[in-house]
Amino acid sequence: MKPSYEVSNFGVTKYGEKASKFTLRGAGGVVLEVSDYGGKVVRLFTPDRDGAMKDVVVGGDDPSFWDGGDPYWGCIIGRVGNRIAGGRFSLNGKDYELALNNFPAGIGCSLHGGKRGWDAYVWSAKPFVDGDDVGVEFSRVSPDGEENYPGTVIAKVTYTLTKDNVWRVDYEAQSDEDTPINMTQHVYFNFKGESGGTIEDHVMTIAASNVTPTDAGQIPTGEIAKVDGTPFDFRKGMRIGERINEPDEQLEIGKGYDHNWVLDKGQGDAVGYAASLYCPLNGRKVEVWTTEPCLQVYTANWASYDQKAKGGEHLSFRCGVALETQHAPDSPNKPQFPSIIVKKGDIYRSSTEFRFSAQ
Repeated sequence: MKPSYEVSNFGVTKYGEKASKFTLRGAGGVVLEVSDYGGKVVRLFTPDRDGAMKDVVVGGDDPSFWDGGDPYWGCIIGRVGNRIAGGRFSLNGKDYELALNNFPAGIGCSLHGGKRGWDAYVWSAKPFVDGDDVGVEFSRVSPDGEENYPGTVIAKVTYTLTKDNVWRVDYEAQSDEDTPINMTQHVYFNFKGESGGTIEDHVMTIAASNVTPTDAGQIPTGEIAKVDGTPFDFRKGMRIGERINEPDEQLEIGKGYDHNWVLDKGQGDAVGYAASLYCPLNGRKVEVWTTEPCLQVYTANWASYDQKAKGGEHLSFRCGVALETQHAPDSPNKPQFPSIIVKKGDIYRSSTEFRFSAQ
């Protein structure tokens, strides 16, 4: 099969910007529909063990799906993914105060870039075919002071489908001032389909011996804790629902899994194995490989379930799981965590691969 792409209209965002949709058909058979509106993943078709194709991500038919109660379904996240405590950090002797847009237990923080993060902009987009690969390159300029972050940032995110059914996400950014950057992709998988119910029967493996516990406001305490003997030990693979409802303080804080694992692979220029997700019902599987040192796993515990997704189906509790490769939450305020400060003129680079198969 030759790789190809199609471009179509995706409607108008709540900000009045016209959006497009790009349908990428990979040489290996995987089909990815994405929008230039925040790089949102609209549909992703992968084969099961019998070769049957199904859309395996949570998304909507037009931008209105993302207008309210949006837990960042399938979006590019930036400038800084995850939470910053109190919306405050200091850099080079200057204090910065960010908008508060998330209030776990009534405690305010800045989440996923602020009130209007990079997920809520229409990016410039260039689709391409390169040999056996097909993809689209998204780019935008985030001006100095956007969401009160310092520095003008030129950002680029490239989605590529390979002949081996790999969806690769490459991130690149450069700033004219020192600034924090921590980008990720917030796609939610459900290998039974978004109307297939809970993902608690999916088997998840995480190559991580440690996790970063949080306080009641879901901000890491700074501790790096062993997963041994806890519901957070997924090193050998376990059904997501096996222990998700156990009487554990951390699970009660997140209403399930909404936590950051410290990957055993560490950080590096080359991608390394981070996690896998497998559905025994149909054999669909994804392996996550990344250059990032951490993985946030979120089992859609806080989403608004009165939303109607594709086909008019209402979303259900724990209808998907997000596997967010990234640096740790609140890193600007935790010097013991790897830094997310990108120096003026330096180039931020990060890569993650979602390797699809069936067994």
